[in-house]
Amino acid sequence: MTEQTGENQQEPAGAPSRRALLGWGGAGLALGAAVAGGAVAAVRSGDTAVTAADSGAAVPFHGAHQAGIATAVQDRLHFAAFDVTTKDRAELVALLKEWTRAAERMTAGHAVGDGAYGGPAEAPPDDTGEALGLKPSRLTLTIGFGPSLFAKGRFGLEDRRPDALVELPKFPGDNLDRARSGGDLCVQACADDPQVAVHAIRNLARIGMGRTAIRWSQLGFGKTSSTTPDAQTPRNMMGFKDGTRNISGTDTAALDQHVWVGEKDRADWMTGGSYLVARRIRMHIETWDRTGLQEQEDVFGRDKGEGAPVGRAKERDEPFLKAMLPTAHVRLAHPDTNDGATILRRGYSFTDGTDGLGRLDAGLFFLAYQRDTRTAFVPLQRRLAAHDALNEYIQHVGSAHFAVPPGVRDKDDWWGRALFS
Repeated sequence: MTEQTGENQQEPAGAPSRRALLGWGGAGLALGAAVAGGAVAAVRSGDTAVTAADSGAAVPFHGAHQAGIATAVQDRLHFAAFDVTTKDRAELVALLKEWTRAAERMTAGHAVGDGAYGGPAEAPPDDTGEALGLKPSRLTLTIGFGPSLFAKGRFGLEDRRPDALVELPKFPGDNLDRARSGGDLCVQACADDPQVAVHAIRNLARIGMGRTAIRWSQLGFGKTSSTTPDAQTPRNMMGFKDGTRNISGTDTAALDQHVWVGEKDRADWMTGGSYLVARRIRMHIETWDRTGLQEQEDVFGRDKGEGAPVGRAKERDEPFLKAMLPTAHVRLAHPDTNDGATILRRGYSFTDGTDGLGRLDAGLFFLAYQRDTRTAFVPLQRRLAAHDALNEYIQHVGSAHFAVPPGVRDKDDWWGRALFS
């Protein structure tokens, strides 16, 4: 265990304070941490997973891989996709550096810059203030770069686009809303306190004003998968346990094989990174709620109570795929059915009001990380889209794909440095 206290709050290098810019050097009070009166515990377990149950803990920001991928899944999500509005490459680089410095502070439980109060009355505060007094809540911030950022004539990155960062194909049954799809950049904020996650995205959007604009965002609750197999498996909005066979955040061999981009994957700046697919999946829960229990269990290939595969007694018993219906979700999604294709899931449930027809706009915000989307999500989703009995009750309505670079190594590093170097 290490500790970060309110006494260690110097400004990161390269991030001039608001007062310095206004010529008010040293005036007023530098806001300390968003945690009152003492130490913030930072839990470390290498570069893969943080398994602390303490929702007040701080997840280390620096490492070989970005936090928020193999990290123990938090309870809440605020995901945002951004369009880059500036046409100036130098401005984009400056923004990524500023975002990195802000992310370092927020994930440690500190306010952005000089804080939410105590500065010049004539200037807007550096921090919006709604996380004052709140713990870090295991906040992680994970950035990704979309295919559109690499378009010819934008930032000179067209030759740097990884082969694996493909435009996702249109799958059978897709009904994608362009307003909820795509994006030049994404930031995934996960935390055990929803206000902490929302505060993080809000402040990054504020810092980016004039250079980026939010294209779409999604709030999520009730994690639908876990990277800690010893914990209880969460349930989705259909009431079934989800992600039983997800990759463990401490299984370094599986992560290296299926999640982290390797040196031989022909994208040097992505080594240690991953590829993220985000899909907004609408669930027709009113129809599902009128479906018989046996049919529900047949659709998934698991029983609803224990979560055991068909013909087995316990949730984690090895599934006997041939005992399930050919259209069962578990059977179709299993690696044995897909030439070993394996993804790391990190999804959340959502409810966004109603659809105007008296039905809840609810479902699953699906997040999947993999070493190469072409050999993982794409063939897996093709099979599911064509045969899965679950398709009667769901529809994919939003979609995006991002290259997630490796982690920020130290205080001199920044998000995407290897891409722009």
